Amino acid sequence: MNDWRERISIDPNVCFGKPCIKGTRIWVSLIVDNLAAGANEQEILEAYPSLTREDIRAALAFAAASAHS
Repeated sequence: MNDWRERISIDPNVCFGKPCIKGTRIWVSLIVDNLAAGANEQEILEAYPSLTREDIRAALAFAAASAHS
């Protein structure tokens, strides 16, 4: 993932300002929670067909960047 900013949106008018995948109402935290619970990329893609692998990787990159700050 080159830059999570290309895929993650933080807008006070969308999803209560929570970080979400651009063009969706899928929260970054939902993706990270699924991964932490043991779901793999394919399972997440099947559960949320509007996502791409790049979206999942952007969510992880965002989470990592948030942990570093």
